[in-house]
Amino acid sequence: MSDLAKRAQLAAIEQSGWGQPFRLLQPHNASFWVYAVGVGAGAVSIVRYFGSGGAFYAPAIVGGVLLFGLYLVPWLLLLRHHNRFTSQPAGLLATAFFWGGIAATFWIALPANGALLEIWAKVGGTSFAANWAAGLTAPINEEWGKALGLVLLIGLAPRLVRSAYDGFIIGAFIGLGFTVFEDVLYVYNGAAQGFGVDQLGTTVQMFVVRGASGIVSHALFSAIFCAGLMWVLGRTPGERNVVGGVLAMLTAMAFHFAWDDMGGLSGGGPLITVLPFAIGVVELVVLFFVLRQAASRERAWTRDLLGPEVETGVIDPPLLDAASGLRKQRKAYRKSLHSRRKARRLLEGTGDLAHEIAKAGGADTPRVAHARSELLRLRDLP
Repeated sequence: MSDLAKRAQLAAIEQSGWGQPFRLLQPHNASFWVYAVGVGAGAVSIVRYFGSGGAFYAPAIVGGVLLFGLYLVPWLLLLRHHNRFTSQPAGLLATAFFWGGIAATFWIALPANGALLEIWAKVGGTSFAANWAAGLTAPINEEWGKALGLVLLIGLAPRLVRSAYDGFIIGAFIGLGFTVFEDVLYVYNGAAQGFGVDQLGTTVQMFVVRGASGIVSHALFSAIFCAGLMWVLGRTPGERNVVGGVLAMLTAMAFHFAWDDMGGLSGGGPLITVLPFAIGVVELVVLFFVLRQAASRERAWTRDLLGPEVETGVIDPPLLDAASGLRKQRKAYRKSLHSRRKARRLLEGTGDLAHEIAKAGGADTPRVAHARSELLRLRDLP
């Protein structure tokens, strides 16, 4: 193993913070207390909001919680797949999720949106407020409210939250929390508007509508916005990009504005049936562009961290390309092995080895040796 490869490995571990533990309870850290106040106040707001009619609308609330709980499963699988480069601990991601769902939704957005919507109605009149107030309100209150969770996590885990890709993944979890809790709120409001008639039917209808729109909603907005915020902050060497970061943040807010003010943008005409799909396509194109750009630093760290394993023959160059690459590289690797199953196992084994190396700080511990031997065993399987 060359000294150059080892130095690059240690630098990647240090810069990325990969393998560092996450601890939420930090009584001497101001970020912890802001987080605790936000989530605590949000929880109190939830009790107050649902408390008065909670018993009567219990079928809607329970149905909403169950349906949107199931809705979480494919999202978590998708985000787990993308959380493979210098992966974030589950505890940190859960902390982000609950900030988005409880604090950002009920502590910040609910009261702030109500106040600002009233201001727009007074300034522009009822017609103006109906067409434009939502889009002029939510992108400000909600995107910055969700991003505050990322800022607090930087304060709680400064060595873990370093790159734009970290911001992308954490932002997606914050946005996912916001989506799920807000959708349960919509279910409750829908049942209340129907005076409790056919609560389960209303719940299913709301689940279909909100679940479909959720694909290009808060998780997407926050992923782009928080990646942009990390580019502005530039917490890792060579990654600061103020102009690109500000553009990403403004783009996320513009998407949010377009989604909330679809009626105003369409003029109330037939364009309303086409506009959601057109905006959704543009959003997904931008999302994957930001994802690719944000992942470049993480991919380089992954290559540097696994470089010594290539020199010793544990990992061959095609496997390194697949482990540190994008979908194109992984697809090419599967094709070269003529076995999707073996390729998946080797990629998982490589990820496990990288995680153990990072956790050990580059040292040869028994856990690293076990992960290395397991990867070698997988290579010998047919």
